[in-house]
Amino acid sequence: MYEKSSNFFDFFKLKEGNKHLSDENTLLLNRVTQLESQLASLTDSLFTADWQKIKIPPEREYEYIPAKVIRNTTHLSQNYITLNKGSEMGVKPDMGVISENGVVGVVQSVSKKFSKVIPILNPQTIISTKFKRNNYYGPLEWDGKDYRFANLKDIARHVKFSLGDTLITSGLVKTFPEGIFVGTIDNYDIKESDAYYNIQVKLGVDFRMLTYVKVINYLNFQEQTDLEKQVYGEETDKKE
Repeated sequence: MYEKSSNFFDFFKLKEGNKHLSDENTLLLNRVTQLESQLASLTDSLFTADWQKIKIPPEREYEYIPAKVIRNTTHLSQNYITLNKGSEMGVKPDMGVISENGVVGVVQSVSKKFSKVIPILNPQTIISTKFKRNNYYGPLEWDGKDYRFANLKDIARHVKFSLGDTLITSGLVKTFPEGIFVGTIDNYDIKESDAYYNIQVKLGVDFRMLTYVKVINYLNFQEQTDLEKQVYGEETDKKE
């Protein structure tokens, strides 16, 4: 009886410990992101005379909000995820969501205490990605079949890549910073008459084991959005 009782309490201690580790990892990630941005600024300014003007580049100003998955589907044609953090904690629509293993999806809507995420496992979500080896980029889409895989589009036949190559976020849209792991090339084929490859990507995130995530707060999101709407019009965000 004592042994079973001990195992019962150990289970809940482990659950609480996982949450603590997730929160701690988020704090460390925020600090690492800040330090990496400062280092990049320092490197870019090595040949400038005025060291007092060194600043973090605006596209690198990100913070991360820890959250827990409280509802998740993987078997539907359009899957959704619910998180236990909302507007009270600074979560807003269009924020990117990641886990320790890579890209998860994008926040669609929020209430005070909760938020709804459209994951990669939803045809509405298109992730701008690129090959880590050569920076050639293309959109990643889910075909509604297997929760472990998605399809990389618009990769022309002249592009060089191999099985196992790493795919990361491109940084070309505001939702995700550059360099976040997305997945690896699992399979591909191309016909003689085709201009583009059919590429299958094994996703880094196992959506059936997803528990803790991080919501990305791009601090200059609104300023960049307002400027781009002036220049490009309303179609910019729709394409993203």
